[in-house]
Amino acid sequence: MHKGKKGRKFGRKRDQRAALIHGLARSLILHGKIRTSEAKAKEVRTHVEAYITKSKTNTLANRRSLERLFDSAIVKKLFSEIGPRYRSRPGGYTRIMKLAPRNIDSAKMAVIEFA
Repeated sequence: MHKGKKGRKFGRKRDQRAALIHGLARSLILHGKIRTSEAKAKEVRTHVEAYITKSKTNTLANRRSLERLFDSAIVKKLFSEIGPRYRSRPGGYTRIMKLAPRNIDSAKMAVIEFA
């Protein structure tokens, strides 16, 4: 029986899709808030929440796993600011607020930010 596939494709190949999600996650961690399409916001939410869950416990293994993905400035921000802020919260670190559609192509837009 065919099971449903997880994740969105965005009309891109695997490496391009990974780079897109990685860039969005990096921008969200650095700036705290980004404006993007609703589908991209929903997709990046799962990745960012996993990174925050890892950064809640400051162990060497968690730090190294995130340093494989991001540069040291982002890892430092995750472990010093964002992780401790959500230490008592079991999940739901981000908030997605829907915006008006984009004028050019009527794509659904949203803002994703830390709750």
